[in-house]
Amino acid sequence: MSRTAFLFPGQGSQRPGMGRALRDAFPESRAVFEEADDVLRESLSTLCFEGPEEDLRRTRNTQPAMLTVSYAAWRAVAVRGAGPDMAAGHSLGEYSALVALGGLSFADALRLTRRRAEFMQEAVPEGEGAMAAVLGLSAETVAEVASEVTGRGEGLVEPANFNGGGQVVIGGHTAAVSAAGEELKARGARRVLPLPVSAPFHTRLMEPAAARLSAELDAIPFRDLAAPLWTNVDAAPVRTGAQAREALRRQVASPVRWEETLRGMGAAGAGAFVEIGQGRVLTGMVRKVLPDASAFAVSDPAGVGRVQELLPEPVASLS
Repeated sequence: MSRTAFLFPGQGSQRPGMGRALRDAFPESRAVFEEADDVLRESLSTLCFEGPEEDLRRTRNTQPAMLTVSYAAWRAVAVRGAGPDMAAGHSLGEYSALVALGGLSFADALRLTRRRAEFMQEAVPEGEGAMAAVLGLSAETVAEVASEVTGRGEGLVEPANFNGGGQVVIGGHTAAVSAAGEELKARGARRVLPLPVSAPFHTRLMEPAAARLSAELDAIPFRDLAAPLWTNVDAAPVRTGAQAREALRRQVASPVRWEETLRGMGAAGAGAFVEIGQGRVLTGMVRKVLPDASAFAVSDPAGVGRVQELLPEPVASLS
């Protein structure tokens, strides 16, 4: 029998207005936004609903905001009886997945993502780091070019996300990312798209952030999970709180192995993938990597209704 996987998006899908329809439609989602405002002692909900976009794109705001919208969507789904057989989150989304699976409290995840964002931004001064999505080349070619550019002394650049479907994200020093982009286009890349982020996430330049975050992770209680979590860093499932904490510790300065994660989940029986939170980026990735699987996104009340339609006999609620 086909199994259901829930996926939680990361940074990059944010936009003003996100989550507002969920807040208006579902009291359980409204409570999530109220809790986020209380925990952070600021109106994160207003930033999600109204922007401005420039503030929402700041890493220290984006990470807790995306977590909050994902959890608001999750609560609307969970209280109606739907839940996953397995889950994964892309980068930041791994925190959302852990909250949904009971491994972290929402309040603790909010505090962790705020600190994670601050540490990641402070690891590389603004303007000195960049990321770009490379379309249409193999992961091997992208890694080869990144290594060549780094070896020439133009700064560090390396693969940061292996997303599948012919997309690899590179990150590193701004000049090195630019030089690698030009070389990749010369090698036949269909496009090289700069990403709207302010630091080179999931590269070795994040090692200072990983060291600082490690102490924060050790101070937070983690619980065992209600279903397997497929981690970014190993593209393999974990079930204990200790394993989940260690995966988050290693994740900051390591590539996101998303294509391997999706293929592993498919091999484990997942035939339906439900993206929980803002945007449809992960839904598109599933369709490219696993074209025979079904995939759809839940970011508004219509999406919540679709979960109920497509999962007539859901697993026990994880709410």
